[in-house]
Amino acid sequence: MQLKRAGEHHLKLLLVLVLAVVQINCSAQSTPLPNGFAHNDYCHKRPLYEALENGFTNIEADIFLEDDNLVVAHVFPFFRESRTLERLYLKPLLERICKNNGRVYAGYDKPVILMIDIKTGANNTYEALRPLLEKYRPMLSAYENGKVVYRAVTVVLSGHKPYKLIENEKNRLAFIDEDLHRVARDTVITNVFTMASCKYSSLIKWNGLGVIPGVEREKLIAFVAMAHKMGTKVRLWASPEKKVVWDELLSCGVDLINTDQLPVLKSYLAARTVTLAKAN
Repeated sequence: MQLKRAGEHHLKLLLVLVLAVVQINCSAQSTPLPNGFAHNDYCHKRPLYEALENGFTNIEADIFLEDDNLVVAHVFPFFRESRTLERLYLKPLLERICKNNGRVYAGYDKPVILMIDIKTGANNTYEALRPLLEKYRPMLSAYENGKVVYRAVTVVLSGHKPYKLIENEKNRLAFIDEDLHRVARDTVITNVFTMASCKYSSLIKWNGLGVIPGVEREKLIAFVAMAHKMGTKVRLWASPEKKVVWDELLSCGVDLINTDQLPVLKSYLAARTVTLAKAN
């Protein structure tokens, strides 16, 4: 009898261990979130890795050109020489892509967006960035002789944007985040832009309380439609971190939800995906 009980006890322990391993493996397999945008990703304790673990497919890094180095920082790059764009983002992305059969997320065939927000001079910073991107050409989307070729990672430039340099290049590895307010004027150079963004409060005043005013909703839908017509995704940065606001943005066609709260948005988007799947 004692042997039987001991065997049952060991069997229960084994089942518990198996379930624990399965749970760990499942949690490690992050599901890509096409609508998730990791704002100021470098501010997290583990830049890039936390975003990828939460399934984000759009990740932002601010850079400063400091003594010929492209340093990742929000305000002052001093004493942060080791936090370079290559070390924090480009190199680990390449390592991950090599392990995942050419993709950032195994089985996810769309590019992951790496938004590089330029904080120093547009032209001189881009001149320093260009050879670094060339080093990682095999993994980067490109504009090559009149055609856009999509690869594992698409670099999109924001902040101080080198418009003229980008427009005049016949072969490049970077695109530009357009000002959403200007999309109606820039349709003739669609190969330059892959995203259109603006500050939430510059377009909408609704803070998530009550119902969004009809005029503001119509205005947002109109801008989204213009951006989509030129083939760009839409993002409103500094939007209220509220589920009701996220609901409204997505219902109006906004593609990317901007957040600093990665696990919260991950849970929201995952639940929304399940709900939509059931409804369909």
